[in-house]
Amino acid sequence: MSSTDSFDVSESAPRFGVWALEEGAFGSPHHPEDPHDASWERIRAQVLLAEELGFDSTLIAQLFISPWGEEYDQGEAWSLAAALAALTSRIEIIAAIKPYAYPPAVAAKMALQIEEISKGRFAINFVNGWFATEARRLGLEFYEHDQRYDYGREWITIVRELLAGRPTRFEGRWFKADDYQPRPASRWRERPTIYAGGESPPARALVADTCDTWFMNGQPIERVADLIADVRARPRVGPPVQFGLSAFVIARETEEEAEEAHRYAWEINKSDAAEEAWLAQQVDAKVQMIQTYAKYPHIGSNGGTAAGLVGSYDVVAERIRAFHELGIELFMLQFQPFEDEMRRFAEHVIPRVRRSSPVRA
Repeated sequence: MSSTDSFDVSESAPRFGVWALEEGAFGSPHHPEDPHDASWERIRAQVLLAEELGFDSTLIAQLFISPWGEEYDQGEAWSLAAALAALTSRIEIIAAIKPYAYPPAVAAKMALQIEEISKGRFAINFVNGWFATEARRLGLEFYEHDQRYDYGREWITIVRELLAGRPTRFEGRWFKADDYQPRPASRWRERPTIYAGGESPPARALVADTCDTWFMNGQPIERVADLIADVRARPRVGPPVQFGLSAFVIARETEEEAEEAHRYAWEINKSDAAEEAWLAQQVDAKVQMIQTYAKYPHIGSNGGTAAGLVGSYDVVAERIRAFHELGIELFMLQFQPFEDEMRRFAEHVIPRVRRSSPVRA
């Protein structure tokens, strides 16, 4: 299949994942039924419940400072990933990573260790970074936007080879690799899966060249269709890129109930003015995600409700099918209150989607 051929992901059923609660809450940290809680005990219980409910994947964002503010607790992605790998048996564990935080060989060795612990269920999510204040607090260099992608391209090129357990030689502007060969390599597949975020032109080029699955922020389906078409049209060696979408879900029995819950979420969101004002001063305004946020007001992070998964169970299931027909293979979901709404989605929406999707081989 060439890079410009159509790719019908609807031949298989969509997968569903949940964002791990290392940020303590999605939606609002002031929700009366779901206050901020980034404790290990909650994250462990949440991901184990997600696995029990049939969710396929969990994504752990990498943040060293809470996006709600520096006084809030914030989990650490890779130690959480290792712990969850040991406790779970089926769910895919995806840990985000910022290339400026780890040398490539160190990151690859860590990833292959968690691959070993999880028995082939680990993946990385390459994110080039948007949180300028965080990098400065850590004493790390935070380059200009396009320069970060030049840096990130060298980083992921080395990491991709090392994840396959191959001795790797590389010499570039930013990095040098001298035949390091991490062991053990994966015993279950060629290498762990590489996901990536970012929607700017440099990000799309990087995805087409080096990554397996592209995560998009929640946004209207017409915009998602354009983004998918852009990446599919780019030259590529190897299997086609797959696609994932972040979304915040508000689903109820009826449209009226869903709209009431949506209005309530926006009312609670008004109490987040201080947190939102703080964050706006800490980010790189050139990041495409930040520009997308301004176009589509939403509840939740990474586009959240801008994906449109707000409505009756039937309507939400139909919108998921529409995204899936475009090419979205993995839906990475947020809820609030998280555990209760995650159960609701598993009970009422997933069966509706599955009834009209082929059984996965």
